[in-house]
Amino acid sequence: MTSGAGRLRRRPEKPKVTGLELLFDVVFVLALAQLSTLLEEDTSWTGAVQTLILLLPLSVVWAVTAEECDKYDPQQLPIQLLVLGALLGTLVMAAAAPEAFGERGLYFAGAYLAIQLGASGILVHLLRGGEMQRSEAREAFWFGVSAVPWIVGAIMHGWARAVLWALALAVEYLAAVLRLPTPGLGRGRATEFGYSGEHLADRCRQFFTIALGELILVTGLTLDQSGFRVATFAAVLAAFATTVLLWRVYFYSAGEQQSKALAEASGPVHGRPVVFAHPILVAAVIAISISYKFVISHPLGRTPPAWVALIVGGPALFLAGRGFLEYAVFRRVSWDRPIAILVLVVISPAMILVPPVGAASAAALVLAGVALVDTARGPRRGQPAGAG
Repeated sequence: MTSGAGRLRRRPEKPKVTGLELLFDVVFVLALAQLSTLLEEDTSWTGAVQTLILLLPLSVVWAVTAEECDKYDPQQLPIQLLVLGALLGTLVMAAAAPEAFGERGLYFAGAYLAIQLGASGILVHLLRGGEMQRSEAREAFWFGVSAVPWIVGAIMHGWARAVLWALALAVEYLAAVLRLPTPGLGRGRATEFGYSGEHLADRCRQFFTIALGELILVTGLTLDQSGFRVATFAAVLAAFATTVLLWRVYFYSAGEQQSKALAEASGPVHGRPVVFAHPILVAAVIAISISYKFVISHPLGRTPPAWVALIVGGPALFLAGRGFLEYAVFRRVSWDRPIAILVLVVISPAMILVPPVGAASAAALVLAGVALVDTARGPRRGQPAGAG
């Protein structure tokens, strides 16, 4: 290991999350609020796809920065500057998000590429030889490849932009799964880096908690705007119960054992599924928060199909993401997850016939059933999945 890499490497005895990392997380409060607003204004399939396409690069920024702070010491000035640069870039991405498929596409894509290529390029320079430098060079290469559809997409309009940006994201995610095969450098080794399980698991939990904070924020602000009526309070209680149930189902067993799963993973390829599960979970919470903005504003009357899709689809997506997380940790999925998703799908047509507060309460009851089954079953006794 080179002296540069040795100086920047995070020591195993320093697993705690630093204040700078918490500051970095704060910008995602704005980012998630912006995405929620975008989806609220367009609940069509087009709006949902666009919101997802914008959420994924923001999630990549968060995941890559979290991994950098796991591999390298955030107490070192160069790493602090990289994190602050990522914070500034994410701020620009968040501000541009509502018009990312309009006039600000180049700002969104440019900020994203500046974060990724800038960090990779600087680390390649700082590490000066060795496997760690080659690893960063692989990342720089693949972000350079994905930069082409990102920039071309930003110049295009309409669905052409969405397709090209989706292609760029597919390139990045597939390259990560294949261990970044790069001309002249080969693929990264599965044992290239070990994870500090405690640190990275804490970062994942904080990311999900920020998403829950968006749900609480939406609930409180919508209550303030809608007035204090009996039906409104019933909707707020459903939103509060849903928030608690999301917290309970997430943290139960697999959420609490992420640390051990990440620590026992043989490298990024085996640890990353735990990290990659979280964009799914965050997308679900965004959908749920928007559904409750509608439900609290209009608790009675007819429930439009688009609202039903959010009210039922949000919890279903959350359970799918939670199942993916559970599989990443334990290599198996509890039977109640797919059954609960099936129940949500089955009841969704009938939700059009009940008022919004009734539909939201029904979805919350399904989540409550999952939480009760988890409690009755007791904590998982199996070992978290390692290298497999």
